[in-house]
This record gives sequence, C-alpha cells and structure tokens, in this order.
Amino acid sequence: MAHKYTELMFTDNIKNIQEREGSRKSYARFEEGEDYHHLIGPKEAEFISDRDSFYMASVSETGWPYVQHRGGPKGFMKIIDEGTIGFSDFRGNKQYISLGNFQNDNRVSLFFMDYKNKRRLKMSGRISVVDENESSIIEKLSTPDYRGHVERAFIITIEGFDWNCPQHIAPRYTEEDIQPLFDRISELENSEAKT
Repeated sequence: MAHKYTELMFTDNIKNIQEREGSRKSYARFEEGEDYHHLIGPKEAEFISDRDSFYMASVSETGWPYVQHRGGPKGFMKIIDEGTIGFSDFRGNKQYISLGNFQNDNRVSLFFMDYKNKRRLKMSGRISVVDENESSIIEKLSTPDYRGHVERAFIITIEGFDWNCPQHIAPRYTEEDIQPLFDRISELENSEAKT
C-alpha cells in the first residue's frame, strides 16, 4: 500500500464500510504507487514547527484510548529528521497516564490543529521515552526561554500521516492573532480623543 497512514488505519472493516457508503473507490487510489505520507517534507515541518499545541492519544492496558492536550511555545515540537519528531515533556497535573500507557504500548497518534486557517495534520507513530538524565537529548529538544519544568522528553518515529479536510473546523484565534486588532482599536481611540 502506498499511503502509509491509510495502511495503518484502513482495516478490512473500514474498507467494507467505505464500500457500503460509496467512498471506497476514491480511497482505493491511495493504495497505489510508491510509499508516501510517512516522511516529513517542508510543508509538514513548517506546519508542525508553527504549532503551540497538539493532541496526543495513547492506548491503556485495558484497551481504552486516552487523549491528552500538550502545549508549549511555538516550535516546542522539534523536527529531528524526516522520519522523527520529539518534544520536551513539561510537568503537568502529575497523573502520568500517557507515560504509563507508553510503558505497555508505544503506539501514539497526534493531532496538530491550525484553527485560524482550518487545517489539521493527523500523525501516527511509535514513541520512546527519554529520561531526564539523558541531558544531551533533553537539551536538543528543549525550549530555553520557556519556564516549564522539563521532566523527560519523547521521541516519535513517524509511521504515517494524513492532512485532513477543513470541513467542520470552526476558526479560532489566539491572543497573538488578535493583538494587532486591539492595538489598532486603541490607536484609533487615541487619535479620535485628540480631535
């Protein structure tokens, strides 16, 4: 199969449903040709590097999926090479559910969102935990100006990814996105007060 993400996700049950619902023919095209969507290109690297958060899913020992939000400064997810990404794990609520799940099953799914531009990137891979004592790797994945306490790092070997359609993504904006509008309003109010 060519499209590595669909190879991971399109099981026989899913293909049967696609056939029944009329979408199988168009998705069957993804299975042709050379392998793709498993190596990060410039488009994916730029997209990932511009994110300040993502969602990460793991699988528990009881088989239940667990989804967690991960955040930090833009670019805290680092591109290591075309098949590997990694990030510092900042101290959070100390439940350690994802970390515990990865002890048993190293499969991970990531969801990178760009709400403003209605774009999303789904990615699946295998994760490994880097202990805080492995300082050279931790340093490579660090974000020096960020105040979050790094407990460890995670390195993810990418197995496949897929760009998702923008349908049903409600645009959302960050403070950084809207600050110029507030600045302009303030500027106009000040100039109006002077006249």
